[in-house]
Amino acid sequence: MEFKDKVAIVTGGTRGIGKSIATELAKNGCNIAFNYTKSADAANALVKEFASLGVQAVSFQVDAASFEGAKNLIKEVKDKFGRIDFLVNNAGITRDKLLAMMSETDWDDVINTNLKSVYNFSKAVITQMIKQKYGSILNITSVSGIMGMAGQVNYSSSKAGMIGFTKALAKEVGKANITVNAIACGFIGTDMTDVLPQEYKDKMVEMIPVRRFGKPEDVAKAALFLLSDNARYITGHVINVDGGLAM
Repeated sequence: MEFKDKVAIVTGGTRGIGKSIATELAKNGCNIAFNYTKSADAANALVKEFASLGVQAVSFQVDAASFEGAKNLIKEVKDKFGRIDFLVNNAGITRDKLLAMMSETDWDDVINTNLKSVYNFSKAVITQMIKQKYGSILNITSVSGIMGMAGQVNYSSSKAGMIGFTKALAKEVGKANITVNAIACGFIGTDMTDVLPQEYKDKMVEMIPVRRFGKPEDVAKAALFLLSDNARYITGHVINVDGGLAM
């Protein structure tokens, strides 16, 4: 297996899309490190689940929005495994409101968790990848950053920022054999979308050409490809996993 004994860091890896990506990598032999903010029980259970797949896994209670936290996490992973092959920037939150009703905290929390975290972890890991002359960074963004969504000025801004970050960094580090890509997710069935009103979800399904929400596994399969050796000549791209929503 091409992922055997390689090392991946997945931010926000305990649930939803992040958990699905981490699980897919672990099933293919990749050692996993991930952060969490609240549920130590969920993190410990996931570490045990990955161990049962025959890989090593470590969890860290670290706020992705903290630069020092990200830097320390990266150092501990490097010290433990000796290398870091993949970084999946997945951590994300929503604070949906119309701009007229949006507080400064609503703005700052989303920008810091969704966008600043990408800077934090990428900045912390990039020197190691350059030394290795190998690595891949995958940013989990959203069609909200492509289309814009009413009530999501903060979220759309953070996700659009991730797309710009992806393209700029890909140009900086391509010569070091490092790829940087993004997946723009549409409506994926996770805790984040489960809380949406059913009427709203029904309306959104009508806008999706394939007429359904996606599954976390749909994103994980695309992520596995973009991190694989089959995608080493793909960089700076945003792949939509959205059922055709943003066409």
